Amino acid sequence: MNEVRRLYRARFNRVIGGVCYGMANYFNMDPTIVRLIWVLFTLLGGAGILAYLVCWIVIPEEPFA
Repeated sequence: MNEVRRLYRARFNRVIGGVCYGMANYFNMDPTIVRLIWVLFTLLGGAGILAYLVCWIVIPEEPFA
């Protein structure tokens, strides 16, 4: 069976809230690329800040293994 992948905020390796690292982990990307995309969204109208805050509240923190 296929394992269900879940999106979590990172508990470790995080800069502010762990959102970017968690999304990078989920999409198998480099966290730096995801962070740069967030900065780009923020600079292009401020939507990145609001989206980050919403993700920080909505996405659960990864459980301890």
